[in-house]
Amino acid sequence: MGKRTWKTIDFQQVDWSAVSEQAGRLVVAIDAAKHDFVATLMDGDRAVQALFRWRHPQHTRAVVERIAGLDAPVEAVIEPTGTYGDPVRHHLQQAGVAVYRMPAKRVADAAELYDGVASLHDAKSSYVMARLHLEGVSRRWLQPDEVSQALQAWSKRLGWYRDRAQRAHSRLEAWLARHWPEAPLVLGLDRASLLELLSTYGPPSAVVADRDGARRLLTRVGGRFLEAEKVEALLDSAATTIAVPCLDAQAEEGRELASELLAMRRACRALEHRVHEALGDEPDVACQAAAIGRMSAAVLRAGLGDPRQYPNAGAYAKAGGLHLRERSSGKHVGQLRITKRGPGAVRQYLYFAVLRLLRHEGPAWRWYRAKVVRDGGRTKPAITALMRKLLKALWYVGQGEVFDEHRLFGHTPAN
Repeated sequence: MGKRTWKTIDFQQVDWSAVSEQAGRLVVAIDAAKHDFVATLMDGDRAVQALFRWRHPQHTRAVVERIAGLDAPVEAVIEPTGTYGDPVRHHLQQAGVAVYRMPAKRVADAAELYDGVASLHDAKSSYVMARLHLEGVSRRWLQPDEVSQALQAWSKRLGWYRDRAQRAHSRLEAWLARHWPEAPLVLGLDRASLLELLSTYGPPSAVVADRDGARRLLTRVGGRFLEAEKVEALLDSAATTIAVPCLDAQAEEGRELASELLAMRRACRALEHRVHEALGDEPDVACQAAAIGRMSAAVLRAGLGDPRQYPNAGAYAKAGGLHLRERSSGKHVGQLRITKRGPGAVRQYLYFAVLRLLRHEGPAWRWYRAKVVRDGGRTKPAITALMRKLLKALWYVGQGEVFDEHRLFGHTPAN
C-alpha cells in the first residue's frame, strides 16, 4: 500500500455532485472521535468515492446535510464507541438516512484483512467499517423507546449513587474504627439512627456532652424499630470508648461522611421509587418484575430493550453477553466461556437474581448442587449456567408467559 493511501481531504473538497451521480448503493462509514471525525464514502462495488474528514461539532450539521442530500440511496455505519458519535447518528436518522452500528471488536479483528497490514487508524477504520458493512456484518441502529432511555439514565444515576454510598460507607467504617470502634457493634452502619447520630454529633465526646439530646434523636429516628436497651448501650459506649480522641477537623470528617452516606441512600430510594412508577404501564417489565424484582427488570429493559423485539430467547441471551464461545484447534478443546458482550449491569443484576433463587431449596438449588458436584466443587460455572437459563426464561416471560422455576430445567411439578 502506498504511503498516501489513507490521505484524507476536507469534506468541503469532496465533489458531492459527482458522488450523487453514482448509480446504486452508497455507504458512508464514520469513525467518531471527540473532535476529528473521518469517513469513507464507498459504493456498492467496494470502490472508495471519497475519504474525508471534518471537525466536530462545528461542521457536523453541514456534513449531515451533504450526506442526506445525495441522490443515490445512502447508508451510514458508525462504531458505537462511547457517546461521541451520538449527535451525528441522531441527525442522520432525523434526515432519513438509515444508520447501522459496527462493533469495534469486528473492526479490530479485520485490521489486516484487506491490506495485510496490522495497523489501524481513523482513516483505515472507516474503510474497514464500510467493507464489513457491505458484507452484511453490521446491524441497524434503532433508537430506544422513551421508557428504555429514561431507565438507562436512571440506572446510570443509581449506579453513581451506590458507588458514592459504598465509598462513604468504607471511609466511615475506617473513621469509626479509630474514633468510636464500639458503635458499629451496637448498631450497624445500615441503621439510619446511627448515621443520623453521627451526622449530627460526630465523635463520641460530643454525644457524651449532650446525652439527653442524643437519646431523643435516636428515639425519634429509630422509632419502634430501635429498642431502648440499644439506645442506652450506644450512649454508654460513647462514654467508655477506647477511641482515639478527635480533633475538630477529624470530627467534621466523620459528620460529613455520615451525611454523605445518608444522602446517597435517600437518593437511591427516591430513584428506585421513580423507576417503580415508570414501570407501571409496561406489561413486559411488569411480568419480568414478578420473577426477578422491579429494579432487576428495569436494568434488563434499560440494557437490552424490549424483549419482544428479539426473535428468540437465544438472541436475548446473546445481547446480554451470556452467549457461549469456544476456542478449539486440533486436539485442543477449549473451555466454553461467555462472551461478556453487552451491558455489564445486566449480568450483575442477573447474578444477584440467581443468588436469590438459590436461597431456598427449590429446583434451581437442587440443579445447582448437582452441577457443582459434577464440576468438582466449582461454583462459578453453575451460577453462570443458571444466569443463562434465567435470561432465556425471561425472554418468554417478556412475551407474556408466567415465570415457573421448574421450567428452567425442562419439567413442571406433578399435580
